[in-house]
Amino acid sequence: MANLTPTPDRPGLHVSKPSPDTPATGSAVCHCGASATATGDSQVKALVEGYTANHGPAHRNGGARR
Repeated sequence: MANLTPTPDRPGLHVSKPSPDTPATGSAVCHCGASATATGDSQVKALVEGYTANHGPAHRNGGARR
């Protein structure tokens, strides 16, 4: 499988939770230069919410929330 971790050349959001008993991990890189990582289910949830509200999709529609 290809490496799905986002990079400055391939911005995006990646979340992994291999099994119900392991904590989730996540990483995000935006084309604006912002990046973040998180470990633990609640921290990864906050990372996803922050990325979708302020980066990735938000940049595509001019910064406004949908």
